[in-house]
Amino acid sequence: MVGNKARREHGLVPHSQYCRVGVAEELPFPDASVDLLTAASAAHWFNPEKFLTEVKRTLKPHGCIALLGYVDMLKLSYGHCEDRLTGIYKEVQSFLLPYVNTKVAAANSKLQHLFDAIPFPDKKRVESIPVKTHISVSEVVGFIETFSYYQAYRRVEPEAGPALLQNMQTRFLEAMGVSSSDTKIEITLNYFCVLACKPL
Repeated sequence: MVGNKARREHGLVPHSQYCRVGVAEELPFPDASVDLLTAASAAHWFNPEKFLTEVKRTLKPHGCIALLGYVDMLKLSYGHCEDRLTGIYKEVQSFLLPYVNTKVAAANSKLQHLFDAIPFPDKKRVESIPVKTHISVSEVVGFIETFSYYQAYRRVEPEAGPALLQNMQTRFLEAMGVSSSDTKIEITLNYFCVLACKPL
């Protein structure tokens, strides 16, 4: 990998050999040419039927797909106030529920519809991969700000959107008994993975 990068930087290998731009429903690869198709926190936005048509077309025999995602039910913890912090998050999530796109519901179902539609007999879904990390309160709020349904709310309510997040941050800090938004908090994301292998 490093060698190829060095060759590209020195003009010995054309960039186009390693980089393609396209959409999941029109993959820019020849038939039966791909060993692995993967996507992280993106497959719920795909058109399942068109994407799977491209999967069948582009994968080599015994080629695989691996689709990673997470459900947006976060668990937040700091000291002994896990229930309070997670409760604040759930309140905000419930408030934003009218703005949830049906595509997000597909992610929260762990891509059930897409998994069912995969035409390969060799497939499985890893239901739960809990991942814990420590990030600051402001980074937690920034992460929630990236959620598509928050962005949909902000488009409708451009002033109320930031105020909602600021209020949530204030409530987090009060529950934790701290004043700095740089204070680290434990966040647990529940990932899942859809795996499948094309037969010979």
